[in-house]
Amino acid sequence: MTSKLLALTCIRSDRDLSLRPHDPSMPKYPKGMAERESNVEGPEAKAVFSVIGMTCSACAGSVEKAIKRLPGIREAVVDVLNNKAQVLFNPTFIQEETIKETIEDVGFEATLIEQDKTNGKSIQVCRIGINGMSSTSCSSTLEKAMKSIHGVQKAQVALATEEAQVHYDPNIVNYNQLKKAIEDNGFKAVFISTGDSMSKIHFKVDGVLTEHSLKMLENSLQALPGVQGIDMYPQLNKISLSYNPYITGPRHFMKVIESMGSESFKAMIFPEGEGSKTRRIEEVKQYYRSFVWSLVFTIPVFLTSMVFMFVPGIMHTLDTKVVNMLTFGEIIRWVLSTPVQFIIGWRFYMGSYKAMRHGTANMDVLIALGTNAAYFYSVYSVLRAATSPDFEGTDFFETSSMLISFILLGKYLEVLAKGKTSAAIAKLMDLAPETALLLNMDDEGNVLSEEEIDSRLIQKNDVIKVIPGAKVASDGFVLWGKSHINESMITGEARPVAKIKGDPVIGGTVNKNGVLHIKATRVASECALSQIARLVESAQMAKAPIQKFADRISKLFVPLVISLSFGTWLAWFLAGKFHTYPEAWIPSSMNSFELALQFGISVMVIACPCALGLATPTAVMVGTGVGASQGVLIKGGQALESAQKVNYIVFDKTGTLTVGKPVVVNTRLFKNVALRKFYELVAATEVNSEHPLGKAIVEYAKRLREDEEDPVWPEARDFESIIGNGVKANVRNKEIIVGNKSLMLDHNISIPIDAEEMLMEIEEMAQTGILVSIDGEVSGVLAISDPLKPGAREVISILKSMKVKSIMVTGDNWGTAKSIAREVGIDSVIAEAKPDQKVEKVKHLQASGYTVAMVGDGINDSPALVAADVGMAIGAGTDIAIEAADIVLMKSNLEDVIIAIDLSKKTFSRIRLNYIWALGYNLLGIPIAAGTLFPLTGFRLPPWIAGAAMATSSVSVVCSSLLLKYYKRPKKLDNLEIHGISIDSQKNDGH
Repeated sequence: MTSKLLALTCIRSDRDLSLRPHDPSMPKYPKGMAERESNVEGPEAKAVFSVIGMTCSACAGSVEKAIKRLPGIREAVVDVLNNKAQVLFNPTFIQEETIKETIEDVGFEATLIEQDKTNGKSIQVCRIGINGMSSTSCSSTLEKAMKSIHGVQKAQVALATEEAQVHYDPNIVNYNQLKKAIEDNGFKAVFISTGDSMSKIHFKVDGVLTEHSLKMLENSLQALPGVQGIDMYPQLNKISLSYNPYITGPRHFMKVIESMGSESFKAMIFPEGEGSKTRRIEEVKQYYRSFVWSLVFTIPVFLTSMVFMFVPGIMHTLDTKVVNMLTFGEIIRWVLSTPVQFIIGWRFYMGSYKAMRHGTANMDVLIALGTNAAYFYSVYSVLRAATSPDFEGTDFFETSSMLISFILLGKYLEVLAKGKTSAAIAKLMDLAPETALLLNMDDEGNVLSEEEIDSRLIQKNDVIKVIPGAKVASDGFVLWGKSHINESMITGEARPVAKIKGDPVIGGTVNKNGVLHIKATRVASECALSQIARLVESAQMAKAPIQKFADRISKLFVPLVISLSFGTWLAWFLAGKFHTYPEAWIPSSMNSFELALQFGISVMVIACPCALGLATPTAVMVGTGVGASQGVLIKGGQALESAQKVNYIVFDKTGTLTVGKPVVVNTRLFKNVALRKFYELVAATEVNSEHPLGKAIVEYAKRLREDEEDPVWPEARDFESIIGNGVKANVRNKEIIVGNKSLMLDHNISIPIDAEEMLMEIEEMAQTGILVSIDGEVSGVLAISDPLKPGAREVISILKSMKVKSIMVTGDNWGTAKSIAREVGIDSVIAEAKPDQKVEKVKHLQASGYTVAMVGDGINDSPALVAADVGMAIGAGTDIAIEAADIVLMKSNLEDVIIAIDLSKKTFSRIRLNYIWALGYNLLGIPIAAGTLFPLTGFRLPPWIAGAAMATSSVSVVCSSLLLKYYKRPKKLDNLEIHGISIDSQKNDGH
């Protein structure tokens, strides 16, 4: 699978096809929009900050705006739901500390929680195995050869390990060019891995961390072999280490930290997500405490103004005059409401100040204005009553205190609900077992002892024992034992999968029966579980294009509401002043000015921009989480929004519509040569190929030599892979060409009539015909069958019923392509298509007005996956984060294409419903609060009820999004009939 990822990089660097960034940790841009230009050219880094204090999208907008004003900022995305800001920047121009200070200047508390100085960089690192080196002169020659390639920044060749590590710019050079440079110098290149072969781990260090001890720790850790970078976070007692997992690991780091001289340090793995979880819990507690204390003061205010006035004895006490017309009840309400207004409600003053200072207005501004209007008018009324012998004023202290109480209740419920929208990530990480059984083994593979360790301390190449019923602790492969593993929690595939020696396993899956010894190959952040969690988390941070609609409205919303509120008060005040409505309309407890003031305050507090701001991100969070649980990984709002519009799907054939594991089913020879010798030459040529058909030929050749456990093929010289056609090489001084008819004709090789007839027969049976030429003459024809995937015909039929058109574009020959298309029910076919021709077809369909999805296996299809509106990668396996795809279908089932489209439609239907509710709520609520019903019905909305209604709107939008958690896949798929596929037994004809 790692070769797939490399192939993606290599193919994409050949063509400028990336219309948008595809790193799942970066935001995506709407199709057709250029990526935001960088302030500067050069290296890039990524930093993630925790931002405390944001309450709505207006807060997030002000933070985003402030960051983007800084020099060297490439992009900034602020997630108000998770209280995070993700910034891509040029470290040459600006550092994380400056960004942190800028966020704090806006008025929010910022903490750096993650930094990645390698993210987004233009330089990529590739590790290549090299066979055939015998001396240092070989390694020096290769280093010099690779350094001479334009785009290679650094090349290191190690003779001892027979490996090369090359730092190169993928926009200029690709892996194939590096491989060619090695092979041109007479050596064989074998791909090992792409990326920078670097893992990252975070430790929490308990103990007194002084500047001196931190420096000592840093120096000690830096001295360890394999450590490539250290980042210190003293405020969090956190140390982050970047290291080469092939050389060292977390157990070594812990030993060094805990053995630091006289210092008594205790190291533990920094809990993933603990920071955000702790902050969420603390935020919930804060709102709960504030609400409870607010109630303590508000309930007496409410009772004295609304209830006790009807109780004769108490009413008389409350109406007792203290000074002039000032009553005892008014003093009690003033005293009790003041702490609510200025201590408990201080957060709204701070929020307003921060927003106004940066030229924005948020919900805090509306709350502060509304409560202050009620409170200070009440103070004016009380003071005037105290200084006047005949003024009987009315106070609204209950309005301000009850308003703050209900808003705090709404915020408390909102934070609780928002926490549930991100439950998907927590559930994913909970799949990992807490402990693992580490086996200590001798050089001969005998078990010496076993010990229980924290699963996060597993290092690469550790051997782990997995007993029945236990979870697999890391990605790896079976070293010993037989069992069945339930992988449904990762892949969504319900049936347990049989595992024997050599089979891959995924961390977090459950061993059903039998004991297994697993060799760990991917640990910590490399494992599939972590990659899925990161992908889901990053997807939830990326904004959907529809979010911009809410952001635009939110910017204008608060100023508009303030204007409407003032206009409402002025209209009612002037109407009362000039007696344009009967005096009987005015309640006995107030005058016309106070009635107008109540209408104005009600308008101000019922309007809620928060509901608009939460409409999209909450639905996207829940939708992507549900998708992950269904085995469909959706990379953010852009992919969700595009998928629900798809009306044309381009399918690859091999590995997409078919199983992708072709087998040789027939061989016909045209020369007098033994079958075993014939396949020896063909296998020696194809063993260098990564193509599935080539692998099928090699596998069949191995079966012909069952007497040998690991057959060795003759050396193939001058090997060349002709993309889309076949391969050629010199084996035993014979020129061997294996491929399709086009390849033969390109090399002026005539095709016998018998071979032509057999090719036609093969194609009619939906098989692939492969021609083999030896020294310029066609010597044989191979028939290779790749059976259809179960349910392929039914899926195409369902897509037709959904008004989604399908086309098959494949590199296979026309006969096979048409036969497969006929079998699945696809009418439109393009065969013998090279990767760039697939892109051209996608772009042609887009130009015709279609929203196009490309479904492929993510190798040769990657250019088309990038060019399509929605790229869906089939066959992700353990390499989840396939860069070119917008959606990864983990189960490799075609039915998941339908689930992806249906889930995106359901999610966006929910987003639209959220918008209709949020906008409709305001469009209906504001006129009612302004008193439009009052002249006809006498109904008016007191400010405290308007405040309660406002608080309810945000909670209702979040709850609406949470209903997506109950998503069920389309019922049509429940009735999907899966037909078995039979493969004809192998036939061999010789002449």
